[in-house]
Amino acid sequence: MAGRVTIQDIADALGLSRNTVSKAINNTGVLADATRERILQKAVEMGYKQFSYVTFVNANHSVKASLSLPSAQTEKAAAGPAPESMLMQNMHNQRITEGPRVIAMLSIGLLGSSHFSSTMMDRFQMELSLLGYELVMYRIGQNHLASMTLPSPITRETVGGIICFEIFDRDYSNMICDFGIPVLFVDSPVSLCDSTLRADRLLMENRSNIYLFIREMARRGKRRIGFIGNPYHCFSFFERYMAYLEALHMTGLPVSEDYCILKNPDSGVPTAEQYQEYLALRLSDMKELPEVFLCANDFVALDVMNALRGLGLSVPDDVYLCGFDDSSESRLVTPRLTTIHIHSQIMGFTAVQLLLSRIAEPTLDYRTVYTETTLIYRESTGD
Repeated sequence: MAGRVTIQDIADALGLSRNTVSKAINNTGVLADATRERILQKAVEMGYKQFSYVTFVNANHSVKASLSLPSAQTEKAAAGPAPESMLMQNMHNQRITEGPRVIAMLSIGLLGSSHFSSTMMDRFQMELSLLGYELVMYRIGQNHLASMTLPSPITRETVGGIICFEIFDRDYSNMICDFGIPVLFVDSPVSLCDSTLRADRLLMENRSNIYLFIREMARRGKRRIGFIGNPYHCFSFFERYMAYLEALHMTGLPVSEDYCILKNPDSGVPTAEQYQEYLALRLSDMKELPEVFLCANDFVALDVMNALRGLGLSVPDDVYLCGFDDSSESRLVTPRLTTIHIHSQIMGFTAVQLLLSRIAEPTLDYRTVYTETTLIYRESTGD
């Protein structure tokens, strides 16, 4: 076909609506598998090149079954790779076989085994290795931040893509985007209208379960609900704080900054002990203690729990407490912490799709993708 093939061309060829074809091409909405396969096959046949995602399923059934896929996906994997999955994998391999097969992972902080990204990175690395890629990890130091440089081994000739964890410095993040290598941010700096990253972003779904939690607290008769955590630490913290405010409005509960602790101590990056001392002071200064605290993540919640204990207060008898992440500590602490679970395995799988599709087609529109989260009630809210 002469000229650039469009979604409308594919729709006309198949006698389908443009919307239906767009759903298949962009992996959105609900379509029958047979319809999706027919559209993708026709798209490749006609030479369409603007695919917005890549699906990867390994042909070795026993290897794939060992990757702890969710049950519905495990059933598909056991039956063998879907035709469109093989089709998209072949397309991807044909398009980038000449490029570097190294992915660089960048992080400013140390990612401990409790961090949700630890499980995510295991899955990410496993999927990459099955596709013939090598993952190399680099820690970004103060020297890199000060000089606005990447670690010296990272060049356009040696690295095919970059995945960023805990890179929350906006200027440094923009420098990475301008380097000329496809980039994926897992979480990101807080970017408002004046600064949008020129990269794909992968985030956990931060809003809906916070609304469900606050609605349930309201149903239980709790009216004073506070938030603890710095909303400007990262984009996820910002979304969680905004979700908290929205949920209070939607449930008719009072909104008061008197119930919130939104800053850190003035002494730079505090240690856990310094932060707990700061929290204890702020909690002591409150004229009226909230009945419930929603925290920006589990680690903040655990610090709050220790600060409350130091003040002679008990969770959940005096205050309910909810975190976010479902870290291993949230299940080991007493009382166990109500939290919002991040599906790290799915995030790892989605990260591969996003980054490798960006490598295969650098001109795609930038995408922000959210993966599902799940609210889990435990003893810290009397459950």
